[in-house]
Amino acid sequence: MATRNAVRGMTREELLALPVAVDLDTANKALTIGRSTGYALAKRDLYPVTVLKLGNAYRVVTEDLHRLLGVAPEQAAERRDLCA
Repeated sequence: MATRNAVRGMTREELLALPVAVDLDTANKALTIGRSTGYALAKRDLYPVTVLKLGNAYRVVTEDLHRLLGVAPEQAAERRDLCA
């Protein structure tokens, strides 16, 4: 019997450990969007964050993911507190 792979999101620690830009599959995982849905949204310019098309590859800026998900590195939060 085949089991269906459920899309699992990412923990805060996993999100904060991401590099500056990630591939679309990683962004899909962070947003709990299935692969087919994510690529379909990106192709129609409906992805929830900006998607960069570089040749045949899609890339997502991690900062955009952090902003959408409400996850910010503590260092950035500390800098905001110092400026307030």
